[in-house]
Amino acid sequence: MSAAQERIAELCKLINHHNRLYYVDAKPEISDRAFDRLLEELTTLEQKHPEFCSPDSPTQRVGGEPIAGFATVRHREPMMSIDNSYSADDLREFDKRIRKLLQGEAIKYVVELKIDGVAMSLTYIKGAFEVGATRGDGEQGDDVTHNLRTIHDVPLRLPKSPAHFEARGEIYMTRADFARYNRGRAERGLEPAANPRNLSAGSLKLLDPRECGRRRLRFFAYALGPCEGVEVATHLEGLKLLSDFGFTVNPHIESFDAIDAVIDYCNSWATKRHDLNYETDGMVIKVNDLAQRKKLGATAKSPRWVIAYKFAAEQGLTKLVSIDIQVGKFGTLTPVANLDPVKLAGTTVSRASLHNADFIDAKDIRVGDMVVVEKAGEIIPYVVRSEPEARTGSERVFAFPETCPSCGSPVERDKNGVFYRCTGGRKCTAQVKEVMRAYARRSTMDIEGLGEKIIEQLVDEKLVSSIPELYRLTLEKLIALERMGEKSAHNLLDGIAASKERGLGRLLYGLAIPHVGDSVADLLANEFGAIDALLNASAERLAQINGVGPIMAEAIHTFFHDAHNRSIIEELRALGLKLTQDARPSPAQTGGASLVGKTLVVTGTLAKYQREEIETLIRQLGGKAAGSVSKNTDYLVAGEKAGSKLEKAKQLGVKVLTEEEFDKLIGGT
Repeated sequence: MSAAQERIAELCKLINHHNRLYYVDAKPEISDRAFDRLLEELTTLEQKHPEFCSPDSPTQRVGGEPIAGFATVRHREPMMSIDNSYSADDLREFDKRIRKLLQGEAIKYVVELKIDGVAMSLTYIKGAFEVGATRGDGEQGDDVTHNLRTIHDVPLRLPKSPAHFEARGEIYMTRADFARYNRGRAERGLEPAANPRNLSAGSLKLLDPRECGRRRLRFFAYALGPCEGVEVATHLEGLKLLSDFGFTVNPHIESFDAIDAVIDYCNSWATKRHDLNYETDGMVIKVNDLAQRKKLGATAKSPRWVIAYKFAAEQGLTKLVSIDIQVGKFGTLTPVANLDPVKLAGTTVSRASLHNADFIDAKDIRVGDMVVVEKAGEIIPYVVRSEPEARTGSERVFAFPETCPSCGSPVERDKNGVFYRCTGGRKCTAQVKEVMRAYARRSTMDIEGLGEKIIEQLVDEKLVSSIPELYRLTLEKLIALERMGEKSAHNLLDGIAASKERGLGRLLYGLAIPHVGDSVADLLANEFGAIDALLNASAERLAQINGVGPIMAEAIHTFFHDAHNRSIIEELRALGLKLTQDARPSPAQTGGASLVGKTLVVTGTLAKYQREEIETLIRQLGGKAAGSVSKNTDYLVAGEKAGSKLEKAKQLGVKVLTEEEFDKLIGGT
């Protein structure tokens, strides 16, 4: 063995040792700079002697070239879903079923945190990392090996070499890295990611592993999959083996003989889980003995030996200090409660929407009230109720303003409606800002770089007061804005120029036409094909379109016969925007079935698609993307954690598709 080969082997061993101390044991022995020097030395040596660079070298974690697409991997054993429970009584029922099936055998339960991430299977052949796959539909998932190699918690080689070894676990992102990622998005004027779980799922579906590596995903191993060459009798033995093999196993794992002790342990985490640096959404209770698991078996979709205990939405009592008014793109005045800060689900809540006048009246909410607040889905703050018995007499009934707080125009209430509206129209700067935000969104004109702060500056500095003025911005005007460098200005101008080619459907959605959402915008674009045909359509002609009723038809007709709106269309035409819609691909072109006339509903967390992306695709292929399941629904596309919509679809006999089945249906478009 040459000196270079010996040193490369020595450095690989040393770096892997320090990686384990840092990522698995959380007991680093050297500084980050010292570690970087070791990695730099190894990188230099491998560049000089590529013949000695192995696939499991620590240098391979930076990621290689982008891949062309995702292959499908069939799981040796299905990755089944877990039944959920929501109360102590549910857990006692689970225990009763287990004890009845095992006929008096002694039982030990293992209780673990339910990490809110993406389920993953990692396969090793003779000790070398071979393939990593998403859960997918449980039977098969996507091969995301290229991205998993960039994750430091994923060993590239095991200390032993069993013929076949499979580790199953959860890919997740820490709260700190999620915040870091969103700070970077905000600096570039982009919308923030919704939550760590969705960002983790999206990162795994990137074709470029270098970008995935920059997002700092992590991995907790929580179970063995099918293995050859290793033998364990219990789940706890399996977790120890995973740890010995270099995987990170969550440290918060306990075992109990009695279900009441399990319940107490689960409840102990209801609050303290928010102190962790990663998201959890419950606990997982498993029978420890593997032979007992075999006896218990599984139903069609879930093992009988495991159950998830989901935490209830956390509520807090706080004071409603004041109510602000936000003005929407159609002039709607939305009341927003300012609250004494209260900690819920790991974050501090100080504001919550009060929706409209009827909401305030129905819940008898007054300024100064003590109110109960919760986080709906642990994401959106929601005022549950007021507490009238806590009133002191100083509370006051809220009255909507008579003039707009943004532009001073008179405020009117909808006839027979629940909303108050500003009558200032496009003279109202608050409405202009909201129109610009809606126009720039990914689902509309997708203008990269045109984030909320930039829009605020553009409108406040009177550089933009209407959509066409976006396309007249110049480099000189932009670099005069606060914290707008020349490179950012160039990027924004490029994003604005690119939006000219989005097509009629997305433009109609971006124009803020009353009652016209993304599905109706696509419907109109596909029906008429070009803007002129739509401009000349009568209200009666519009009402004949399936999905456009008389009220909506009248609103669309009124919008396009308003002189101001007509002038905007003509300005956009002169500025070179695409005012036509590309023809839908036919089933012959896609190799799939036609969605024309079909109604689809999407539910649950999807691995491959963002919700807006799949619904846009459905509409592009002629289908209708609906929000709720009914007897008229043709297909329900169900991702992970599908809830009541899935149950309703089953009750109504609606065809349920996984993401993979949806792709097959449309021919992999």
